[in-house]
Amino acid sequence: MQRSSLVALFALAIVLVAVPSLMQAIGAGYYVSTAGRIVVFAIAATSLNLVLGYGGMVSFGHAAFVGLGAYATGVMISEGSTGAGANLAMTVAVSAFAALVIGAISLRTRGVYFIMITLAFGQMLYYLANSIKGYGGDEGLNIRARSALFGLDLKDPPTFYYVALTVLGATLASLAAFVRSAFGRAIVATRDDDERAEALGFATYRYRLAVFVVAGAIAGVAGALSVNQQGYVSPALLHWTQSGTLMVMVILGGVASIWGGVLGATVLVVLQDTLAAYTTYWEFWTGWVLLAVVLFARQGLAGAIARAWPR
Repeated sequence: MQRSSLVALFALAIVLVAVPSLMQAIGAGYYVSTAGRIVVFAIAATSLNLVLGYGGMVSFGHAAFVGLGAYATGVMISEGSTGAGANLAMTVAVSAFAALVIGAISLRTRGVYFIMITLAFGQMLYYLANSIKGYGGDEGLNIRARSALFGLDLKDPPTFYYVALTVLGATLASLAAFVRSAFGRAIVATRDDDERAEALGFATYRYRLAVFVVAGAIAGVAGALSVNQQGYVSPALLHWTQSGTLMVMVILGGVASIWGGVLGATVLVVLQDTLAAYTTYWEFWTGWVLLAVVLFARQGLAGAIARAWPR
């Protein structure tokens, strides 16, 4: 990485760490919760970018893993288990196992068939969450406690923000290492030309499945953070429209870009919240912004920034 890139990354890190203090200094401390929500969305969108951007798999059921992670943590807490380690282990296990089963079946197909199968699995899990009355059913699940993490109070917005930001930093660092690794290059080769990669001896099915499972586990962690922030999880979190929202974030920020999920989540959440304060037709204007990005910035915001400030 060049020196200018390191300086820019260091400056960005300082700004992100200073967000709660800056918001409180200008009397806008309530926006710290919004910043935390953006970070959670950024983690979920980054996990989808791993599947969509680097793996070339268009999944319309990715939000199901976010929802499963949220429910796994929510159920554990409601049953009296508030240990962050146990909750995280259960969350990752549930989300990764679901991704393994769904991926093992879905990845035997290609194209529109893969899209439809992931959509079908996602909707099945959505209706399953609706039907479990013992944990809220269609009304969702409320939790009063939070995961106990080294004595930190996750109900406190600044504390939650820093915890979520740490998880996001670890996710981005892992993604950057993955992209530079031999396995990452093999996945990209599989995405670009599946038949050629297979002819070269790559186990394309197993490679795709491994990426699908890892992305599902990361999405589950985003779900665990979400329920700890809001104290609530709804079946709507598993709905295919949530998968669509994550996909919009990835496309807006930049497909196959390490920062794509972060940029897309930030811009979309800020745009939605800002427009919603002025008009009830905020979705209409958001659609125009997305259309403009697709037409004039084919590589998303990350690509536009890279062109504006080349290394």
